[in-house]
Amino acid sequence: MTEGDDRLYKIGEVCKLADVQPYVLRYWETEFPQLAPNKSGGGQRLYTRHEIDVILRIKQLLYSEGFTIAGAKKKLETEDAAPASPAAAAPPSNDVTRALLEVKKELRGILDLLSE
Repeated sequence: MTEGDDRLYKIGEVCKLADVQPYVLRYWETEFPQLAPNKSGGGQRLYTRHEIDVILRIKQLLYSEGFTIAGAKKKLETEDAAPASPAAAAPPSNDVTRALLEVKKELRGILDLLSE
């Protein structure tokens, strides 16, 4: 495991990265079972990098793609259940998808900088 893979992020850090308010994240935790951050001894939510990726995907589905909460839940369940295939790793043909992947790459770079 490389440096930073096991780093945990506080809710304030995640809110800045995802550009959402803490109450939004807390609400999403009640709606999306994929979000279950650990809590420190003092009750502080601690998010993994994977959970941040899920948060960014939820935000994309709700805010950019116009899904409802119920629709986003179904979409995430479908994506989680879909087996990884070589076709899934193929470069996207859609300009919007390519742009979103670039944003995700840049956000990962920011996360790496913050973890140093």
